[in-house]
Amino acid sequence: MRIDKLLANMGYGSRKDVKKILKSGKVSVNGVTVKEGKCHVNPDVDAVEVMGEEVDYRKFIYIMMNKPPGVISATEDMRNETVIDLLRDQNMLLKPFPVGRLDKDTEGLLLLTNDGQLAHQLLSPKKDVPKTYFAVIDSPVTEEDVEAFKNGVILDDGYRTKSGELEIIKSGTYSDIELTITEGKFHQVKRMFEAVGKKVIYLKRLSMGPLALDKNLDLGEYRELTDKEFTKLTKYLDKQK
Repeated sequence: MRIDKLLANMGYGSRKDVKKILKSGKVSVNGVTVKEGKCHVNPDVDAVEVMGEEVDYRKFIYIMMNKPPGVISATEDMRNETVIDLLRDQNMLLKPFPVGRLDKDTEGLLLLTNDGQLAHQLLSPKKDVPKTYFAVIDSPVTEEDVEAFKNGVILDDGYRTKSGELEIIKSGTYSDIELTITEGKFHQVKRMFEAVGKKVIYLKRLSMGPLALDKNLDLGEYRELTDKEFTKLTKYLDKQK
Protein backbone atom coordinates (compact mmCIF):
# COMPACT_ATOMS: atom_id res chain seq x y z
CA MET A 1 0.00 0.00 0.00
CA ARG A 2 1.20 3.52 -0.76
CA ILE A 3 2.27 5.35 2.38
CA ASP A 4 0.10 8.39 1.55
CA LYS A 5 -3.01 6.21 1.22
CA LEU A 6 -2.25 4.43 4.50
CA LEU A 7 -1.90 7.71 6.38
CA ALA A 8 -5.01 9.20 4.78
CA ASN A 9 -7.00 6.07 5.73
CA MET A 10 -5.80 6.39 9.31
CA GLY A 11 -7.11 9.93 9.64
CA TYR A 12 -4.01 12.04 9.12
CA GLY A 13 -5.91 14.24 6.70
CA SER A 14 -6.50 14.46 2.98
CA ARG A 15 -3.90 13.34 0.45
CA LYS A 16 -2.81 16.98 0.30
CA ASP A 17 -2.42 17.15 4.10
CA VAL A 18 -0.51 13.86 4.13
CA LYS A 19 1.82 15.13 1.39
CA LYS A 20 2.74 18.11 3.60
CA ILE A 21 3.42 15.81 6.56
CA LEU A 22 5.66 13.61 4.40
CA LYS A 23 7.58 16.58 2.96
CA SER A 24 8.22 17.85 6.49
CA GLY A 25 10.19 14.68 7.26
CA LYS A 26 7.92 13.61 10.11
CA VAL A 27 7.19 10.12 8.72
CA SER A 28 9.47 7.10 8.98
CA VAL A 29 9.24 3.48 7.87
CA ASN A 30 11.35 1.00 9.83
CA GLY A 31 13.34 3.93 11.23
CA VAL A 32 14.07 5.51 7.84
CA THR A 33 12.53 8.89 6.99
CA VAL A 34 10.16 8.76 4.02
CA LYS A 35 9.11 11.87 2.10
CA GLU A 36 7.51 10.42 -1.02
CA GLY A 37 3.86 9.40 -0.99
CA LYS A 38 4.42 6.75 -3.64
CA CYS A 39 6.61 4.73 -1.25
CA HIS A 40 4.98 1.31 -0.73
CA VAL A 41 4.73 -0.31 2.70
CA ASN A 42 3.30 -3.52 4.12
CA PRO A 43 1.09 -2.49 7.06
CA ASP A 44 1.36 -5.98 8.59
CA VAL A 45 5.16 -5.96 8.59
CA ASP A 46 6.60 -2.45 8.38
CA ALA A 47 6.80 -0.11 11.35
CA VAL A 48 5.32 3.24 10.31
CA GLU A 49 5.74 6.25 12.60
CA VAL A 50 4.46 9.82 12.44
CA MET A 51 6.32 12.28 14.67
CA GLY A 52 7.69 9.33 16.65
CA GLU A 53 4.31 7.68 17.26
CA GLU A 54 3.65 4.28 15.69
CA VAL A 55 0.69 4.03 13.33
CA ASP A 56 -1.44 1.03 14.24
CA TYR A 57 -2.96 0.28 10.86
CA ARG A 58 -5.95 -1.96 10.36
CA LYS A 59 -8.50 -2.23 7.62
CA PHE A 60 -11.71 -2.98 9.52
CA ILE A 61 -13.38 -2.05 12.78
CA TYR A 62 -16.26 -3.87 14.54
CA ILE A 63 -18.17 -2.07 17.30
CA MET A 64 -20.96 -3.28 19.59
CA MET A 65 -23.16 -0.44 20.84
CA ASN A 66 -26.06 -0.32 23.27
CA LYS A 67 -28.06 2.18 21.25
CA PRO A 68 -29.98 4.69 23.37
CA PRO A 69 -33.46 5.97 22.47
CA GLY A 70 -33.68 9.28 20.65
CA VAL A 71 -30.66 8.55 18.45
CA ILE A 72 -31.03 7.44 14.86
CA SER A 73 -29.19 4.60 13.12
CA ALA A 74 -27.50 6.60 10.38
CA THR A 75 -24.08 8.00 9.53
CA GLU A 76 -25.30 11.60 9.38
CA ASP A 77 -28.44 13.65 9.80
CA MET A 78 -29.09 17.39 9.69
CA ARG A 79 -31.62 17.39 12.54
CA ASN A 80 -31.05 14.38 14.77
CA GLU A 81 -28.13 12.93 16.70
CA THR A 82 -26.83 9.76 15.07
CA VAL A 83 -25.08 6.70 16.46
CA ILE A 84 -21.90 7.91 14.72
CA ASP A 85 -22.05 11.13 16.78
CA LEU A 86 -21.68 8.97 19.91
CA LEU A 87 -18.27 7.64 18.81
CA ARG A 88 -14.95 9.04 19.95
CA ASP A 89 -12.69 10.51 17.26
CA GLN A 90 -10.33 7.52 17.18
CA ASN A 91 -13.26 5.17 16.55
CA MET A 92 -14.48 7.31 13.62
CA LEU A 93 -11.22 7.18 11.65
CA LEU A 94 -12.16 4.03 9.74
CA LYS A 95 -15.65 5.40 9.02
CA PRO A 96 -17.89 2.69 10.51
CA PHE A 97 -21.60 2.62 9.68
CA PRO A 98 -24.55 0.92 11.41
CA VAL A 99 -25.42 -2.58 10.21
CA GLY A 100 -29.15 -2.25 9.62
CA ARG A 101 -31.37 0.08 11.59
CA LEU A 102 -33.03 0.33 14.95
CA ASP A 103 -35.97 2.74 15.20
CA LYS A 104 -35.23 6.10 16.81
CA ASP A 105 -37.04 5.11 20.03
CA THR A 106 -35.65 1.56 20.12
CA GLU A 107 -32.73 0.58 22.36
CA GLY A 108 -30.20 -2.20 22.33
CA LEU A 109 -27.69 -4.08 20.26
CA LEU A 110 -26.34 -2.33 17.20
CA LEU A 111 -23.26 -3.40 15.28
CA LEU A 112 -21.17 -0.75 13.53
CA THR A 113 -18.44 -1.61 11.06
CA ASN A 114 -16.77 -0.54 7.82
CA ASP A 115 -16.72 -4.14 6.59
CA GLY A 116 -19.29 -3.97 3.81
CA GLN A 117 -19.14 -7.67 2.99
CA LEU A 118 -19.84 -8.75 6.56
CA ALA A 119 -22.66 -6.20 6.85
CA HIS A 120 -24.21 -7.50 3.64
CA GLN A 121 -24.09 -11.08 4.93
CA LEU A 122 -25.77 -10.13 8.20
CA LEU A 123 -28.56 -8.25 6.43
CA SER A 124 -29.11 -10.59 3.49
CA PRO A 125 -32.64 -12.11 3.48
CA LYS A 126 -31.04 -15.33 2.22
CA LYS A 127 -29.11 -15.74 5.47
CA ASP A 128 -32.17 -15.70 7.78
CA VAL A 129 -30.07 -14.20 10.60
CA PRO A 130 -32.24 -14.26 13.75
CA LYS A 131 -32.73 -11.10 15.79
CA THR A 132 -34.20 -11.27 19.28
CA TYR A 133 -36.05 -8.39 20.92
CA PHE A 134 -37.47 -7.71 24.37
CA ALA A 135 -40.67 -5.69 24.33
CA VAL A 136 -43.34 -4.35 26.64
CA ILE A 137 -46.84 -4.57 25.16
CA ASP A 138 -49.82 -2.43 26.18
CA SER A 139 -52.20 -5.38 26.77
CA PRO A 140 -52.27 -9.12 27.53
CA VAL A 141 -50.31 -11.29 25.09
CA THR A 142 -51.88 -14.71 24.59
CA GLU A 143 -51.07 -18.15 23.26
CA GLU A 144 -53.18 -17.22 20.25
CA ASP A 145 -50.64 -14.47 19.52
CA VAL A 146 -47.82 -17.00 19.87
CA GLU A 147 -49.50 -19.21 17.28
CA ALA A 148 -50.25 -16.28 14.97
CA PHE A 149 -46.63 -15.15 15.02
CA LYS A 150 -45.48 -18.71 14.38
CA ASN A 151 -47.65 -18.85 11.25
CA GLY A 152 -46.72 -15.33 10.14
CA VAL A 153 -48.97 -12.28 10.47
CA ILE A 154 -50.20 -9.98 7.73
CA LEU A 155 -48.84 -6.45 8.03
CA ASP A 156 -50.68 -3.27 7.10
CA ASP A 157 -49.26 -3.37 3.57
CA GLY A 158 -50.50 -6.92 2.96
CA TYR A 159 -47.13 -8.62 3.47
CA ARG A 160 -47.17 -11.89 5.41
CA THR A 161 -44.16 -12.15 7.68
CA LYS A 162 -41.98 -15.20 8.04
CA SER A 163 -42.47 -17.31 11.16
CA GLY A 164 -41.57 -15.53 14.39
CA GLU A 165 -40.86 -17.13 17.77
CA LEU A 166 -42.83 -15.30 20.45
CA GLU A 167 -42.17 -16.06 24.12
CA ILE A 168 -44.44 -14.66 26.81
CA ILE A 169 -42.46 -13.65 29.91
CA LYS A 170 -45.38 -11.96 31.66
CA SER A 171 -48.94 -11.40 30.43
CA GLY A 172 -51.20 -8.78 31.97
CA THR A 173 -52.22 -5.15 31.67
CA TYR A 174 -48.69 -4.73 30.43
CA SER A 175 -46.98 -7.79 28.97
CA ASP A 176 -43.28 -8.59 28.74
CA ILE A 177 -42.24 -10.69 25.76
CA GLU A 178 -39.26 -11.80 23.72
CA LEU A 179 -39.61 -12.12 19.96
CA THR A 180 -37.14 -13.68 17.53
CA ILE A 181 -37.53 -12.89 13.83
CA THR A 182 -35.32 -13.41 10.79
CA GLU A 183 -36.47 -10.35 8.84
CA GLY A 184 -35.91 -6.64 9.15
CA LYS A 185 -38.88 -4.90 7.58
CA PHE A 186 -39.56 -1.26 8.47
CA HIS A 187 -40.88 -1.08 12.08
CA GLN A 188 -41.46 -4.83 11.83
CA VAL A 189 -41.87 -5.76 15.50
CA LYS A 190 -44.27 -2.88 16.10
CA ARG A 191 -46.26 -3.69 12.98
CA MET A 192 -46.47 -7.39 13.86
CA PHE A 193 -48.13 -6.55 17.18
CA GLU A 194 -50.38 -4.00 15.50
CA ALA A 195 -51.50 -6.86 13.23
CA VAL A 196 -52.90 -8.64 16.30
CA GLY A 197 -54.43 -5.49 17.80
CA LYS A 198 -51.67 -4.62 20.27
CA LYS A 199 -49.10 -1.87 20.69
CA VAL A 200 -45.39 -1.98 21.56
CA ILE A 201 -44.57 0.63 24.20
CA TYR A 202 -40.91 -0.34 24.77
CA LEU A 203 -38.51 -2.19 22.50
CA LYS A 204 -34.93 -3.38 22.92
CA ARG A 205 -32.82 -5.63 20.69
CA LEU A 206 -30.99 -8.29 22.67
CA SER A 207 -29.13 -10.24 20.01
CA MET A 208 -28.32 -10.55 16.33
CA GLY A 209 -27.15 -13.93 15.09
CA PRO A 210 -24.55 -15.18 17.59
CA LEU A 211 -23.91 -11.69 19.02
CA ALA A 212 -25.60 -10.88 22.33
CA LEU A 213 -25.72 -7.41 23.84
CA ASP A 214 -23.08 -6.99 26.55
CA LYS A 215 -25.06 -6.40 29.75
CA ASN A 216 -22.24 -4.25 31.09
CA LEU A 217 -22.81 -1.63 28.37
CA ASP A 218 -25.02 1.21 29.55
CA LEU A 219 -27.19 3.08 27.07
CA GLY A 220 -24.97 4.96 24.63
CA GLU A 221 -21.87 2.97 25.55
CA TYR A 222 -19.97 0.80 23.10
CA ARG A 223 -16.86 -1.31 22.69
CA GLU A 224 -15.08 -3.22 19.96
CA LEU A 225 -15.96 -6.86 19.48
CA THR A 226 -13.66 -9.28 21.24
CA ASP A 227 -11.63 -11.74 19.15
CA LYS A 228 -13.91 -14.50 20.46
CA GLU A 229 -17.07 -12.66 19.38
CA PHE A 230 -15.65 -11.86 15.94
CA THR A 231 -14.58 -15.47 15.37
CA LYS A 232 -17.99 -16.70 16.51
CA LEU A 233 -19.70 -14.26 14.13
CA THR A 234 -17.62 -15.14 11.07
CA LYS A 235 -17.97 -18.89 11.69
CA TYR A 236 -21.74 -18.46 12.01
CA LEU A 237 -21.95 -16.56 8.72
CA ASP A 238 -19.78 -19.14 6.97
CA LYS A 239 -22.22 -21.87 8.04
CA GLN A 240 -25.13 -19.84 6.65
CA LYS A 241 -23.76 -19.95 3.09
